[in-house]
Amino acid sequence: MTMYLVIAVVVLFFLVIFQIAKASEYVAVLKGEKVSKLQTNKINGFLMVVFLIVGLIGVWYCNDLLFAKTLFKFGSASVQGEKVDSMLWVTIAVTGSVFVATQILLFWFAFKYQEKPDRKVFYFPHNTNLELLWTVVPAIVLTVLVVIGLRNWFSFTSEAPSNAQVIEVTGKQFGWIFRYPGADHELGKKYYKNIDNASNSLGLVWDDKMSHDDIVTEQTVYIVKDKPCKFIIGSRDVIHDVGLSQFRMKMDAVPGIPTTMWFTPKYTTKEMKERTGNPNFAYEISCDQMCGNGHYSMKGIIEVVTQVEYDEWIAKQKPYYFASFPDKDPSNAPKADSTTKKVALVVSSSNSQKI
Repeated sequence: MTMYLVIAVVVLFFLVIFQIAKASEYVAVLKGEKVSKLQTNKINGFLMVVFLIVGLIGVWYCNDLLFAKTLFKFGSASVQGEKVDSMLWVTIAVTGSVFVATQILLFWFAFKYQEKPDRKVFYFPHNTNLELLWTVVPAIVLTVLVVIGLRNWFSFTSEAPSNAQVIEVTGKQFGWIFRYPGADHELGKKYYKNIDNASNSLGLVWDDKMSHDDIVTEQTVYIVKDKPCKFIIGSRDVIHDVGLSQFRMKMDAVPGIPTTMWFTPKYTTKEMKERTGNPNFAYEISCDQMCGNGHYSMKGIIEVVTQVEYDEWIAKQKPYYFASFPDKDPSNAPKADSTTKKVALVVSSSNSQKI
């Protein structure tokens, strides 16, 4: 109902403007072009002020109404993301204040300095000091903002701490594949020509023994709260982009060119469900680069858990090597039945008595 009311008010507002414009045309015919022009300028100047006031109120109202629906309400879910939030607030403060000031001046000048019979035009073609002012000051401010951005960028693309959890993230049309190092804490080699969707989705090189204990999962990745996590990012086909909006992180996934970033989660998924009051909350990995017809569906889930929970989960996972070589999986080894065991025991006992 509210939406229909807003639409009706907007339509009514434009109808009023249209009627005022038509009335101005009739006045122009009756009073003459010069008088009509002055009156039109006065109306336009008044509408400029009205538009300015209504616009500023609308901007503030929308901010007050929609802020709670943005990711800013609950802050960054990573330590590094806090710096990104701070940088964004500084940028909004600087550019927002300039925008508001210039718009107020723009619309106020249109009203105050409208054409009048007793006013002469003042030509102001050049002023070196003024031009230096509006060139140098913005350049300095923007340079400072860029430096802040680069500092934050280098902080989470630099070398991760030595105790960081290392996970390889591979994008494909249209999903995510995650690889964890096994007991050797090293990821094995891979080669794109070895890719087989049925048994080797990453193209791991089985001749490299370091790949034999690697663990591979799809769509859901597990990371540990309060522990640095390093993502080694790549793509299996086209350019994708790892977008971690809740953590304020983002990095391209490029075929053949690994990229990296690291961050430290602050809250487990369970804690975020309580903080947001949303029992269905989930940390998402989105693809922030148009990558094909199924781009919209390329969504992954990050489960942030405690170290104990992670250890329990990883202990239940099997190395991906066994997917290609199930016969080498110890759990698939044939088990001797009880009859065979009894026969073997009797034979062994008989042989020992003869001796």
